[in-house]
This record gives sequence, structure tokens and C-alpha cells, in this order.
Amino acid sequence: METIAQTTHYVFFNLTKALLAFLQRDSFLYWPFLVSSVLIALVAWRIAAAVTGSGSWRQFFRDYFGGAVWWHRSARADYRFYVVNALVLPVAFGTLLLGERQIAGMIDALLGLEIPIVRAEPASFAMRLAFTVAFFIAYDFGRFVAHSLLHDVPLLWEFHKVHHSAEVLTPMTSYRAHPVDLLMMAWGSVVMTGLVTWVFNHASGGAIHFYSFLGVHALLWVANLIGNLRHSPVWLSYGPGVGRWLISPAHHQLHHSCEPRHLGCNRGFELAVWDRLYGTLYVPPVKAEAFRMGLGDPSDGRWNSLARMYLWPFAGAARRLRKLGSEFTWRGS
Repeated sequence: METIAQTTHYVFFNLTKALLAFLQRDSFLYWPFLVSSVLIALVAWRIAAAVTGSGSWRQFFRDYFGGAVWWHRSARADYRFYVVNALVLPVAFGTLLLGERQIAGMIDALLGLEIPIVRAEPASFAMRLAFTVAFFIAYDFGRFVAHSLLHDVPLLWEFHKVHHSAEVLTPMTSYRAHPVDLLMMAWGSVVMTGLVTWVFNHASGGAIHFYSFLGVHALLWVANLIGNLRHSPVWLSYGPGVGRWLISPAHHQLHHSCEPRHLGCNRGFELAVWDRLYGTLYVPPVKAEAFRMGLGDPSDGRWNSLARMYLWPFAGAARRLRKLGSEFTWRGS
């Protein structure tokens, strides 16, 4: 009976949390982020309508909120995947993921250093500001590295395919990601932020904290105000100048393109400098490009079931491992 009660509580708690994500400050679906996305979408649409000399409110709602996008088979698959992931991810993350301060502690243990004793006086404004900026840069770089591994390592690409199998984009597509994919992304950021936390802990003489707004990292809060537009039908480009430094929603929309000219481009999330250094930056024009989304192979349109999204990546990874094993066997014979 106790096991049944614990299971029931787990299911009820996590489903409720998922359904009430618009009330959670650390969620992309937190209501201020959703409201800001709608307002920015409206401004972007009005500017585009003024340039073309056309557009109506009906057109606005049809383009951005119509059933062709929000009730597409791909979008419906996103909704189902979001709910099931809400039950799977707490177990996976709770078991396999550490925090940045735990990473910092592991570095101290590895190097045989003592954990810094927290000073009585708080860290200076300049130190906290530097930590806030460095933490943000490290977080963004870590996500870029993990994202690039998911694209460039064939075994990991099998899991990242789930996200790229989306045929339309809505904010819920952010959650269309296999648990292995999400763990890779989380590890990428936590390792980098853990390194930064370790450095600043020793520099400040104790546990330093970044500046936050309503419990969220201040710079990430600002980024989240426009973050939902990355997975949306709203074309918003920063232009050729700013687009070389910052990732706009249009950057990421092109990342989901299966056109040959776009494949593997724009892997960053906030800063475009990583893509520029890695050679994967494709600066989107101000005017929207026409492109098709998906994987661009015969499996397009076949991923929109829970069983396939969870199991096909393991099957694909197993095939790659068998092929790799047979190649080693052939070379060794």
C-alpha cells in the first residue's frame, strides 16, 4: 500500500507541476515569458505588415495561432511527449544529474583542496556582477558544446533526432527532446557553470551567488522573455550586424531546417560567437526565408508517436554500435 501511495503521489505531483508550468519561474512556459512572446510577436507582425502594406488581425491569428500549427500532428505529439516526460525526467535527472556546486566540490576533492570557508562579509558588487556574467557565458557555452556533440557524434544524433523530427514549431517543441538528449544538454551546462563556480568560490572566499530576478538568473530571465519565439512560427531576425553576436529566434528556426544550406547551423542559444568560431553560423536575413523543417529523410512524419520517440533512438544507436563492432572485427581479421 505504501508503494502505491508513493507512486500515486509522484504521478499526481509531477503531472500537476507540468500542467501548472505557467506559474513556475524556472519554466520557459512561465506566464511573463508567454505574455512577452505574444507581445513581441505582435510587434514583429505589425512591422512586417507595415513593410508589405498588408495584414489583418485575422491573418495574425491564423499565421501564429491557427490550427495548421498548433493542432498539427507534430504539435499534438509534442503535447503528449511533454506530459510523459514530466513523469520520466524527475527520475532520470534526480539520479544522474549533479548541480554546479557539487561539481565545484568534486574539483576540490580531485585536486586535494579544502572547500573555501565562507567569509563573514558578502562578496562585493563587482565580484557578484562578474560571477553573474561569467556564469551566463559558461552556461551558454556548455549548452553549445553539448548541442554540437548531439549533432556531430553519430550515436548521440540518434537521440537528438527526436527534437529535429518536429514538422512545425511551437513553444512546446522545446520539450520535444529525448531524456538522453536532455541529460546531455544539462550536463554540458552544469559542468561549465561548475567550473566557473569553483573559480569564483576560491576567488571570493566562499559560496558566491549570482544576481537573480524572482529566483532566476538575471540574464537568463532577460533571455527567456524572447526564448519561446525560438520554437514558433514568428520570424524575428536581429539583422546581419547584431546577428553575428546574438542568436535570434530566426537563427534557431533555421537550425530546424532540413535544407542543405542550413544543416547543422546555429547551434547556440544566446550568443552567436560560438557558432562563428566553430564555423556553423548562418545569419538569417531580416526577411523570412522559405524552408522545410524536419529530418529531410524518409522517416519524416513517422516520429509522431510516443513509442517511436522513446524507442527508435535506442534502436538507431544499437544499429550504429553493431556496425561499428563489425567494422572493428573486419579490420582485425
